[in-house]
Formats: sequence, C-alpha cells, structure tokens
Amino acid sequence: MEKIKLYDTTLRDGMQAEGVSFSLEDKLAIARCLDELGVDYIEGGYAASNPKEMQFFAEAANLGLKNSKIVAFGSTRRTDRSVADDVSLNAILDCKTPTATLVGKTWDMHVTTVLGCSLDDNLKICAESIEFLKSKGIETIFDAEHFYDGCKNNPEYAMKVLAAAANAGADVLVLCDTNGGSLPNEIYEITKAVCAEFSQMVVGVHTHNDTDCATANALSAVRAGARHVQGTVNGLGERCGNANLCTVIPDLAFKMGFEVLSSEKIKTLTEVSRFIFEIANLAPVMNMPYVGESAFAHKAGLHVDALRKNKQTYEHIDPELIGNERRFLMSELSGRSTVLAELEKAKIVKDKKLARKILLRVQELENDGFQFEAANASFDLLVKKVMGTYKPAFELVKYHVTMEKGAAGDMVTEATVKLKVDGVTEHVVGEGDGPVNALDAALRKSLERFYPSIRDVRLIDYKVRVVNARAGTAARVRVIIESRDKSDIWGTVGVSENIIDASWQALVDSVEYKLQKDKQ
Repeated sequence: MEKIKLYDTTLRDGMQAEGVSFSLEDKLAIARCLDELGVDYIEGGYAASNPKEMQFFAEAANLGLKNSKIVAFGSTRRTDRSVADDVSLNAILDCKTPTATLVGKTWDMHVTTVLGCSLDDNLKICAESIEFLKSKGIETIFDAEHFYDGCKNNPEYAMKVLAAAANAGADVLVLCDTNGGSLPNEIYEITKAVCAEFSQMVVGVHTHNDTDCATANALSAVRAGARHVQGTVNGLGERCGNANLCTVIPDLAFKMGFEVLSSEKIKTLTEVSRFIFEIANLAPVMNMPYVGESAFAHKAGLHVDALRKNKQTYEHIDPELIGNERRFLMSELSGRSTVLAELEKAKIVKDKKLARKILLRVQELENDGFQFEAANASFDLLVKKVMGTYKPAFELVKYHVTMEKGAAGDMVTEATVKLKVDGVTEHVVGEGDGPVNALDAALRKSLERFYPSIRDVRLIDYKVRVVNARAGTAARVRVIIESRDKSDIWGTVGVSENIIDASWQALVDSVEYKLQKDKQ
C-alpha cells in the first residue's frame, strides 16, 4: 500500500474557527493526543503572530513526541524586507522545529492586489524564502495559497510559482483551495496536471469546506496523485472549516486502500474526535461520519431487523474499526426487532413476548412525551421494571425546593430531600445555583453515606424541551440529563408539567442507573 503523509493543522487553522480558542495547556494536550494518534506533522501555529505561539514551540520541544514532527508556520518574506531581516522567517528559526511551512501567493490577482508587487518579484520572494530556510537545514513545505483559483485564472503563472518553489528546494508542494470554492472534478484535473508536471516532487493538498466538499476534494487530489494531505480534527477551521481528518483517514484506509495509520491507531479516532471537541468547548456533531454518536445509530424497526441478520445491510463498515459503537434507538418508530436487539446487547435471552411488552410500554411513554433515543440509561431501567427485576436503591419520602431573590438581585436556592435507604431515613438540605443544581446536590448528599461511588458521578449536560407547546405555561416539558463517571456516559429522561419534577425524574434515573451498573 502507498503511504499518505498526514499533516494536522488543528492548532493553527483549526483555532481560526469562530468560537474556538486554545490556551497554551490546551495546545500542548492536543499535540500529545495527535502524536499518540500518529499523524506525521503537527502544525503548531503561526510563529510570528503572538507570544503564546512562541511559548508553545518552546514547550513542545520538551514533549518527547514519538510519531509526529512539530511544524512552524509562516509566510514568505515581505516585499520590503530581505530574508535575513524578515520577521516571519526569523520567527520560524526561533521555533527550532525540524520542519516549517511557508505560505506563498500563486494567484496573480493576489500578487498584484494584496502584495502589491510584480509577478516576477513574487517568484523571487518565494524562491528566496525557501532557499533561506533550506540553508538552515529545515525541511520546508510550500503552501501554494489560492492555487486552484490561481490555476483557473492564470494557469501559466500558478505553475511558474510552483516551479520557483521546487527549484529553490521545497520538499513538498501543497496545493491550497483557500477559498474552498472548488469542486472535486476541478481538484482532480488540476492536481493531476501538477503531479504530471512535477513528477519528482511530493504534492500535497489543503482544502477548505465552503462548498461542503473539503473532504471529497482532498480525496480527489489523492486519486490524482497527491501523497500529502492537510486537514484538522473534526474539520475545524476558518469560515466553514477544513478537510476533516476524522473522515479523511478512514476513507483513505478503508475505501481507497492507502497506508495512513495502523489499525490500532485508527480505532482511537472516535476518542480523539470527542477529546478535541471537549478541549474546544464545542458540542460534538452527532451525525459526523464514522466518529459521530449517530454514525451507527439505527431507529427504523425495518433496519434493525435486517441488521440483526447481517450487519452489512445498513452499515458500510464495522463501527469498532474506528472506536465507535452500534446503537439502537428506541422510539415510536421502533419495532420488536429493535427491542430484541437491545435485549441481545444487554445479554438478555431472546423473548419475543417480553420484547412486545417493552415496546408497548415505550410507545405509551412516548405518547406522554418521553423519548429514549438519548436516554439509554432510562431505557435500561425500563427494561428491568417490565421484567420485574428492578429493585430501587432508595425510596423518596418527599422533596422541597425554595428560591429567594433579594432586592439587590442575589438569589439563594435550597432543596430539601427526605428519603429512605434500607429502612434508614435520611433528611438533608442542598444548595445550588438553581433548583436542579440544588436538588442534585441534596440527592447526592443524602446517598453518599450508603453509596460512596455516587461521588464519581457528575452531570455534564442538561436539556429541556417543551413537548406540547400549544398548552402555553401548562405545557409538559421533557428533560434530558447526561451524566458520567470514571468510565461511562449515560442519558436519562423525565417528563412532567412541572420542570422541577421532570428534572427530579431524570436525576433519580441517573443515580439509579449508576448504582445498578456498579452492582453488575
């Protein structure tokens, strides 16, 4: 199999996404994660942009990376500077990285309008900048900015820029679809022409997602001969983002037969994707191919029935290959096969009568506003209740919530919970930032003495949705709570006309699921 070099630019292009900002510690953590994944290059940032970037390169030198090269990014020299006096080039040298990426203009319009110099001067600027870094013993990647647009408008000049870079000693020529406006057929034809013209060079590709084709464009370039692919984890990037490495990597490995990462490393992709989302403080994209939580989630009863007979009927690959998992979604669209599949997954003996009984209960509850797609823990408890194997860990006597707001606007929320555990009554008060937070605190406090492992549980997400909006303030609400402990994440659901009671139902299910899980 031919090897494709993977170049990750999450720490530079990815950080240019709206709403994304990485601290120094975040960037170091991501670099360690990417090195563990096994990408060939990790672009650390624009060396001359700010002191934090320079500090990253200093700290990254001590990370002891085993698989990846740290890359410093910069631009070709300014028109009014020599290479020796150029701030960007000297900042790259200060990074002391083995590899650097230089971005240079290849679209004639950009040369004359943005740089404000002649076309011949730009050729000289690109060549001198590359020669300068190569003279310092640095592997130099040339990012041909706006190459595809430049080639469409003035192909002769765009090729001249590549020739100047190649003759100056560039190690890789990367063709950039900087505006993200090209389509796969255009990328293929232009890349194929470049690979034929520069057959002795490594050709790479860097695509943006403004037409929702970044990943397809990257794959088209590889099909045309590119052997170096740039992208970001989860497709983070400027405007609409970049080629998504979480899709590019398995596509190259499983669909196109290229060598990218070992099979064991590819199995960590789902974990890597979710780690980057968490560091970026972004909600994971549920329907992202391969690594999304919905990528192998099946809802229609017809689909589930077929999957139970042959997994290839509705799955293009085994989810375990990329560290994901198959999920069967319980809803009013589910058939008996969906329930049976869940029972099999839970290692419960097949029982068609039980499956039918569970399905009818699910449909009754969904008619009342419940939804179990994101509430796997509540569904698990429902199965146990229908089977008659459920034994509650505690018994509620009562709860009470009070809120006070002073004239100055300060608020105090308290929740009192009284419950019994094995005949022992526990009566406690908890405070919180709001009624749900206070109830959560009181519930935990009342159970910690009996079940110490409850301290490991933390609430990570809380969603509220009005079920029957036309009822106005008397409408029923559905609360979905996502919780986690040291090893698992689970969802629970509650429904009521009272948002506090709906929240209590979901909180109780979360705690009960944790305790049932610990028993098993």
